[in-house]
Amino acid sequence: MKILLTGGGTGGHFYPLIAVAQEIKNIIYEQKLIEAKIYYMSDDPYDLEMLRGNDITFIKIRAGKIRRYFSLRNFIDPFKTIWGVVMAIGKLFVIYPDVVFSKGGYASFPALWAARLLRIPVFIHESDSHPGRANLWAGKFARRIALSYPEAMNYFPSEKTAVTGNPIRKEILYPVKEGAHKFLELSPQKPVILVIGGSQGSVNINNTILDILPQLVEKYQIIHQTGKANWQEIKSRSQVILTDNKNSLNYKPFPYLNDLALRMAAGATDLVITRAGSVIFEIAYWEIPSIIIPIPKNVSHDQYTNAFTYARSGGAVVIEENNLTSSVLLSEINRLLEDPILLAEMKAGTRTFTKPNAGRVIAEEIVKIALKHES
Repeated sequence: MKILLTGGGTGGHFYPLIAVAQEIKNIIYEQKLIEAKIYYMSDDPYDLEMLRGNDITFIKIRAGKIRRYFSLRNFIDPFKTIWGVVMAIGKLFVIYPDVVFSKGGYASFPALWAARLLRIPVFIHESDSHPGRANLWAGKFARRIALSYPEAMNYFPSEKTAVTGNPIRKEILYPVKEGAHKFLELSPQKPVILVIGGSQGSVNINNTILDILPQLVEKYQIIHQTGKANWQEIKSRSQVILTDNKNSLNYKPFPYLNDLALRMAAGATDLVITRAGSVIFEIAYWEIPSIIIPIPKNVSHDQYTNAFTYARSGGAVVIEENNLTSSVLLSEINRLLEDPILLAEMKAGTRTFTKPNAGRVIAEEIVKIALKHES
């Protein structure tokens, strides 16, 4: 059995693929099936160590991105995509997988095109309430379509589409409460805010947090995942801002939180401030109230609709980036953390949103398609 995964460009595409691969291996072990060879095709491995740890073979191809804003790269990237399709056709012909599972994104297009040409079954998963262009196109010929949001049903044929939720890796499913405060050097007496600006960090969220940092550390403790590219700048600026501040140790900046640190942070956190990518499903599973700040609608329609869809569950409030100011964010943080009844209601709201078996449901369908194709 051979299974090819594709997608990428962000952690929101990559990590759910890992979650599905883990469930595929569990099914194979439980059902005593022949071992599967799993491949990942993209323009970048994203996390090569994680691929190796899950015994997934990386296959590199070229892929171009069509941006919603003006960029000279929009004139160059179509040629990358054409060359990527040629590469993908050759490599898929050699491997000839039994099924291609795609999370969408620009990096999935070459593999999907090649699979269509070679008549290899395609199964896609759409993480957003408003589907991306690659998945909208692939939905026309995909064998099966899985969705994270019911709202996306309007864009795909109902007879081959199901709402499964978003796959979450087993390594981060369960927050660690025991010893979390000690591990992160936090006090149990002060509320904890976790700031995650997406897998790459967010400059605007980072800057707004720094603007109100003296007020925040006076009342709260902040775990701040800045993004690796922003780490040095944020660290230097925060040290200047908190010079001689007696509460400076209440601010904990990290370039990136590994799986253990993220589970510990989740176990200690009272409120999350985040973008509106796949992290929504993780914080909902952790049952943590949140403030969602989506990427602006003109840049990412997906995040905008994701944010408001999740907010309807009651588990989050939304601040649009156009309205994001230091005073607005600080006021909203204080309003939520000073109201235990409201936080309890928001926590209850998160439970209506989660589908913990998403990865398993998708993996079972992938294995079923692969076995049928193999025979």
